[in-house]
Amino acid sequence: MHNQTTAAAPEADVLAIDELRALNQRICAELRKVIIGQDEVIEKLLICIFARGHGLLMGVPGLAKTLLVHSLADLMSLNFNRVQFTPDLMPSDITGTEILQETDQPGRRAFEFVKGPIFANIVLADEINRTPPKTQAALLQAMQEQKVNSGKHSFTLDSPFFVLATQNPIEQEGTYPLPEAQLDRFMFLINVGYPSAAEELQIAKATTGGAMPTLNKLLSGPDILRFQDVVRRVPVPDHVYEYVVQLVRRCRPGGDESPDWVKKWVMWGPGPRAVQYLVLGAKARATLQGSYIVRLEDVHAVAEPVLAHRILVNFHAESEGVGSIEIIRRIIAETAE
Repeated sequence: MHNQTTAAAPEADVLAIDELRALNQRICAELRKVIIGQDEVIEKLLICIFARGHGLLMGVPGLAKTLLVHSLADLMSLNFNRVQFTPDLMPSDITGTEILQETDQPGRRAFEFVKGPIFANIVLADEINRTPPKTQAALLQAMQEQKVNSGKHSFTLDSPFFVLATQNPIEQEGTYPLPEAQLDRFMFLINVGYPSAAEELQIAKATTGGAMPTLNKLLSGPDILRFQDVVRRVPVPDHVYEYVVQLVRRCRPGGDESPDWVKKWVMWGPGPRAVQYLVLGAKARATLQGSYIVRLEDVHAVAEPVLAHRILVNFHAESEGVGSIEIIRRIIAETAE
């Protein structure tokens, strides 16, 4: 018998969870007007948003990654900025810069801070691996601290605030891959795959005709902040917490709990942030599904996007064609529930 020392969700939260489940269905229906397929990607993006996380979308060009993020911002009544990352992009091109301006007093000038594109609710960092580490770091500091420093001044970014970055896995020439420590700032690594044959046929018919449909506004910034608070309060049974910790610890090659095959294949395992994001991701998924408590299936649903970029495989794994996804699936299969 599992030890489930969790309080039931308050009545106000139960009503909010019911409201969010209905809203989730409406959001998905609205997005299907412009996005064909990609239901899993949409679900993961919504989990990121309601868990207050940032997402990294990995996929080849032309899979509607940018359109999806833009469409999400449209139906959420949020400020949206897109930054195309290039090798010559400077940190000030993202955060903003101080310029010398005339003041009211004749002959006197003063510096005035002009805000950059990071000052938005949703920031799309397109092809984040195309810009040098110095510029990547400016974005990642804003993601972590939700503020921008300029000279002696510090500016707080508006809430809600999400960075959704895209990365192209095939064009590696002229790129600056994100280091593992910076990848760790992203809650999810979301792999965007090719559509099915039926979906591709639908894309060909739907996107080569008239104008794109207009999306209805379904959510405001205060609504998102309210639902984010509800997600944080969703009860988690003790056995789910214990399972999450055990799952993450078994992915680390240096631990006593890890199997021999993990020690053979894994160079570096996930840190404590993975535990936090597994719990938060499971809470957000449970809420979006209309569940009043977190279950193990919620943890399983978010395990791959949370852990995939936090497990670094070694040469032995690469030579045998084993990647982090295979390792996560095997760990889940072998970890007692």
